[in-house]
Amino acid sequence: MAKRERVVRMSVEQPLWRALTVYRLLTMVYAVLLFASAYKRYPHPWVAAGYLAFLAVWTLATTSKVANAASCTKGFLVADLTVAIVGIGLTPLADTYERITGGGPTLPTIWTGGAVLGFAIKGGWRWACFASTFVAAATILIHGGQPTRDALHNVLLVWVSSVAIGYVVEVARASENTLARALEIEAATRERERLARDIHDGVLQVLAMVQRRGTELGGEAEELGRMAGEQEVALRTLVSTGLVHPSRVSSDQSRGALVDTYEVEEPGADDGELDLRTLLAPHAGSRVSFAEPGTPVPLPVPAAKELAAAVGAALDNVRKHAGEGARAWILVEDWGDEVIVTVRDDGPGIPAGRLDQAEGEGRMGVALSIRGRLRDLGGSADLVSVPGQGTEVELKVPRGRTQ
Repeated sequence: MAKRERVVRMSVEQPLWRALTVYRLLTMVYAVLLFASAYKRYPHPWVAAGYLAFLAVWTLATTSKVANAASCTKGFLVADLTVAIVGIGLTPLADTYERITGGGPTLPTIWTGGAVLGFAIKGGWRWACFASTFVAAATILIHGGQPTRDALHNVLLVWVSSVAIGYVVEVARASENTLARALEIEAATRERERLARDIHDGVLQVLAMVQRRGTELGGEAEELGRMAGEQEVALRTLVSTGLVHPSRVSSDQSRGALVDTYEVEEPGADDGELDLRTLLAPHAGSRVSFAEPGTPVPLPVPAAKELAAAVGAALDNVRKHAGEGARAWILVEDWGDEVIVTVRDDGPGIPAGRLDQAEGEGRMGVALSIRGRLRDLGGSADLVSVPGQGTEVELKVPRGRTQ
C-alpha cells in the first residue's frame, strides 16, 4: 500500500446548519397553517396567499443552500433576508391595522428568525446584528413607529438569540482552529521522532562506529573519525531540535477545522499478519539467546516490524554500552491480548539519571528507537537497570490497538 489517507473532521457548525434547515421547513409550514386557520379574517387574503405560496416554494427550493456554510453564500443570505422583510412589509396590505397593532402575526411569522440565524451561523454576531436591525426596522415601520409590547418583545428576542448564536459560533471556530494547530504540531513532532528513530538506527550508528574505529587505527583514520564524530554531534542536534515539515495539513474551511493526515508507507506487502518469531530469530547467536513460544506469534506487519526494530535497538545498546563480551537474552511471550518481548543483558547496568542525561545530549536511542516505537503502537517500554546486575527492557504491544 503506497499511500493511505485519513481525514479527521471537526465542526460544531454542521449541526447548527441541519437545525436551521429543519427550522425553516417547520416555520414555513406553521406560517401556512396559521393563515389557513384564519384566512377569513384577512380583508385581502389573496395577498397573503400569494406571498405564502412564494415562501413555500422559496423554502423548499433553497433547502440545499442552508446545508452548510460553503453553499450558504452572502448573496443567498441577502435574498433570504429580503424575502422575510418583504413578507413583513406586505402584512399591512393583507391584514387590518387593528389586527396588526393588536398583536396579530406578520405573514412570515417566526420564519423570519431563520433568515437572521443564517447570518449568525455564517458570519458570527456582527452579521447577526446587521440582519436583526433590518428585521427590527421593518417590524417597527408596519406598526406606524409605535410597536406593541409583544412586537418589541419578539424583535428583542430575535436580536438577542441571533447575536448569542453568532458569538458561540465564533468561539467554536477559534477553538477548532486551535485544536487543528495543536494536531499539526503533534503530527510534526511524531514525524520528527519517526525520522529520528530511522537516523539513530542507521546513520548515527555508522558515524559512531567510524569515530571509534578511526580513533583505534590512528593516522589519517583518526582525522576521519574526528570528522565523523563532529557530524554525529551535528546530526543528533538537528534530530533533537530541528523542525520537520508536517505530514498533516490543517485549514479552516467552511465546515470547521479540517486536518488531513497523509501517511506514506514503504512499498511492499504490509497487509495481513507476520510471525514475530521470524523477525527476531536472526538476532540469536553465540552471545544472544532467543526463547520463543512453540506456536506462531502473529502481529500486523507494521506492528511486527516496529517491535522487531525496537528489539534491535535494545540489542544495539547492549553491544555499545555493555561491551562485546556481554550476553543478552530475548524472551517472547504471547498472552493473547498482548505480546511481550523482554531483552535482558548481564552488563554493568545503567547508572541512575544516565538516560535523562543522554536524552538531554540528543542521544535518543531509548527515548525514540524504543519507547517512541512502542508508544506509536499503543504499547509501552519499561526499562529496569541495577548497576552491576545488567539491564532488562520489557516491550508490551496490545493486539487490539496495533495497525
